[in-house]
Amino acid sequence: MFEYAPAPESRSVVDLKPSYGLFIGGDFVEPGDGGSFKSINPASEEALAEVAEAGPGDVDRAVRAARRAYDEVWGPMPGRDRAKYLFRIARIIQERARELAVLESLDNGKPIRESRDVDIPLVAAHFFYYAGWADKLGHAGLGPNPRPLGVAGQVIPWNFPLLMLAWKIAPALATGNTVVLKPAETTPLTALLFAEICQQADLPPGVVNIVTGAGATGQALVEHDGVAKVAFTGSTDVGRQIARSVAGTRKRLTLELGGKAANIVFDDAPVDQAVEGIVNGIFFNQGHVCCAGSRLLVQESVYDEVLAALKRRMAQLRVGDPLDKNTDVGAINSAAQLERIRTLTEIGSAEGAQRWSPPCELPARGFWFAPTIFTGVSQTHRIARDEIFGPVLSVLTFRTPAEAVEKANNTPYGLSAGIWTDKGSRILWMADRLRAGVVWANTFNKFDPTSPFGGFKESGYGREGGRHGLEAYLDV
Repeated sequence: MFEYAPAPESRSVVDLKPSYGLFIGGDFVEPGDGGSFKSINPASEEALAEVAEAGPGDVDRAVRAARRAYDEVWGPMPGRDRAKYLFRIARIIQERARELAVLESLDNGKPIRESRDVDIPLVAAHFFYYAGWADKLGHAGLGPNPRPLGVAGQVIPWNFPLLMLAWKIAPALATGNTVVLKPAETTPLTALLFAEICQQADLPPGVVNIVTGAGATGQALVEHDGVAKVAFTGSTDVGRQIARSVAGTRKRLTLELGGKAANIVFDDAPVDQAVEGIVNGIFFNQGHVCCAGSRLLVQESVYDEVLAALKRRMAQLRVGDPLDKNTDVGAINSAAQLERIRTLTEIGSAEGAQRWSPPCELPARGFWFAPTIFTGVSQTHRIARDEIFGPVLSVLTFRTPAEAVEKANNTPYGLSAGIWTDKGSRILWMADRLRAGVVWANTFNKFDPTSPFGGFKESGYGREGGRHGLEAYLDV
């Protein structure tokens, strides 16, 4: 076995400021009635920067700035001119891709290989894609005269900070809306760098506003009377609270919530290819993925073969410094999330499931958890029902396609699923019966800005991405 020499990416490409204000009306401003908090590097527990915390008055300022920009500039602007700004933002993102990728890995804990090769290219692709729609909304199949809604209040999570920003902001701007966005309190730094990109692109003041803070800031934004549309990605519990708060109002709402996806492997699947998909499905981004394939359903006749191959592959995963280009699994995003993962895995062991992790030396500082699988799992185990949101895989078995469908659908969630088989007819038969918004066939975790994404049941409602992602921001 050859040892990998460290291949660290340089932090010097990022110009971290000691402190950051709120981005309101095209400028960075100090909070009027809020405080501040520190953004932490989860790989080292180092404080990266002091970040302003917006209070209700600050949120009100941001919404008013967005409304002025909507009424006076952005709403009346022809689509072809809005498209120019979106194209410009997309190009600047590409030009500053290395800087954005390094900052994302510093603030989030994900491997630089993922930030560099997956997140940032997809961010630029979303802005390019929706720039193309800005002057073609009448041809989107949504009616002859689709109109923007006004101010969109958007709340995004910490697992894909910049990508979730792009999923929200790009379609909102393309359709003529203005935005007030609240990033997650543990990962605000790339959103604030995006604010600088908006300035660099000469985006009219107030079109994009970014208010940082925790749950109270998000609540103030969601409940503000000046917000016409709310978009939220995050936990199902918070999604329920938001749905209750906007009930009875005229606000439009889309929710992209949790998941407990089934990754289903049949006896005719190419095992090595399937194992790569399984690993990508659950250990990509430390399992901090709402559509992660956290339940593996394996046909009984190939269970031993698949499990042996999976363990061999897991033994090759490298856990460590997110800025090392060799790293496969980075740091858990926060101490609170690490505690949740530990609690649920301890419950899995207490309920009788067998736990296995490859030999893995974890760093002394930071928030770390070794890639883990549980076998001997039943449908009643909490690790098979609850969203762990970490690098933890529950393995179950099935005998027939009908049993696989029944077990896969036996969950309150319905965000995604994966099918591994050599038979195209079986793929179509299964996909037609799985209650999941996205079904991948012989692959997993593949995203494209032209394709809609969203869930059923407790995974939320509405779609983001593709032509479908326009409708949520239009009066049709």
